[in-house]
Amino acid sequence: MRSLTFLARLCVAVCATLCLAFAETPCDHLKSVSLPGVTFTAVEAVAAGPYQAPARAGAGAGPAVAPQILPAHCRVAATLRPSTDSDIKMELWLPVENWNGKFEMVGNGGWAGIISFPQMAAALREGYATASTDTGHEGGNGMFALGHPEKIVDFGWRAVHETVVKSKALIQAYYGQSSKYSYWNGCSTGGRQALVEVTKFPDDFDGVLAGAPANPHIHLHAAGVERSIELMKNPGGALSQANVEALHKAVLAKCDALDGVKDGLIGDPSKCHFDPASLLCKGEETEGCLSAAQVETVKIVFADVKTKKGEIIWTGYEPGGELQYAALKSTPTQPGGGWDSIRILGHQDADYDFHKFDLDSDVELADKSGIDAHTYDLSPFKQHGGKLLLYHGWADPAIPPGNTVNFYSAVLEKMGPDQSAWLKLYMVPGMQHCAGGQGTDQFNKMAVMERWREDGKAPAQIVAAHVTNGQVDMTRPLCPYPQVAVYNGAGSTNDAGNFTCRVQ
Repeated sequence: MRSLTFLARLCVAVCATLCLAFAETPCDHLKSVSLPGVTFTAVEAVAAGPYQAPARAGAGAGPAVAPQILPAHCRVAATLRPSTDSDIKMELWLPVENWNGKFEMVGNGGWAGIISFPQMAAALREGYATASTDTGHEGGNGMFALGHPEKIVDFGWRAVHETVVKSKALIQAYYGQSSKYSYWNGCSTGGRQALVEVTKFPDDFDGVLAGAPANPHIHLHAAGVERSIELMKNPGGALSQANVEALHKAVLAKCDALDGVKDGLIGDPSKCHFDPASLLCKGEETEGCLSAAQVETVKIVFADVKTKKGEIIWTGYEPGGELQYAALKSTPTQPGGGWDSIRILGHQDADYDFHKFDLDSDVELADKSGIDAHTYDLSPFKQHGGKLLLYHGWADPAIPPGNTVNFYSAVLEKMGPDQSAWLKLYMVPGMQHCAGGQGTDQFNKMAVMERWREDGKAPAQIVAAHVTNGQVDMTRPLCPYPQVAVYNGAGSTNDAGNFTCRVQ
């Protein structure tokens, strides 16, 4: 009897131990992980099901879309405080099953201020452990930086790097192993964050996708302010919709066929030398011609913004995207969204009068904020074995794309003319900001990067698609700059196989 009682007690004890072990999931275990400067605000197991953005102000869920079904994952939300004035929010989502062994961090847009949950959801569905940060503030403007120098540092670079470091530690704790590869995927501000990362922390990522980089952020915004002020000085210069359409038609007539086919796309707008004065009205003004003031507006919008010494602060908008360029159709009364970079990051004065703006001195002042990458020697990232893929739409209405070409060219000038083993640039005809437009804007960026970094298969060209109503209606090769896709002269112009990448 005593032996039976002992065995019964032993069974109960073993069962209790096993039940406790099974109850404490790897996700629960993360609650006890201690990381300097980290406060966990949520550590929870999320069952597979429709995606819903975590509820909090400024969560950045984006526009309403059809629900995505996400796999089961461990959600970690945390606040990082690398300084006494830091309040960086980050999230890390860890697949419960079918983890691909890799880490993908996604970037932000604009002034950030939100966590990029939709992009995280896309990465999670592909099997990545994925993270994002709000860069240390909420809200889509620069007011967070007024009187908060540490928050400027967080926005500039520290929030991203701290999120990388903490995410890698948590991945190790959750899976019992580190990620095989770490990737960055960002566009716009995410492109700027990419270039800052490869400059300041070349070992953080093995592969970096940098789309339409808003770098230098200060220069982009200062150029926007300067352009706005120049347009203010040109009253009566706004074009009507009919004027814009006439301008676009004239640009295409001049340059559309340079790549061998008339298709509404200009393969390389930098080769398009269109003079808007050719549309100047000879007599009475009509919607088929432009007044002198309207011609001046077109020149301002397409011109590079330069300092008094001739240094290009940012390039102008490119021919071919006229239908999207809002600056053509209205005369501004204020210097635009970029003004916070001057009045707040530069002058630390919310009431600074834009009439005092001086491009040269204000850029120099705001640059002291230190948020941007100004380095063209990326040797440490190259030596790490990293791959950097830059891409930008030629018809981008938000960030004129010529500056990305200039950045790429400056890297080659600094490091040597052939860096194609680790650095490539793809300019996308007709693509707008990060995606959209008439061009072939759809391609699996992460798949391209993985083949390059993991298998050593450098993308000589990338076959991309244009999609309408869920159906592919055109494919084209995206060519490594300075090559462009040139029509072979036979076959469908909607088939990538009928184009060849070459330098014109």
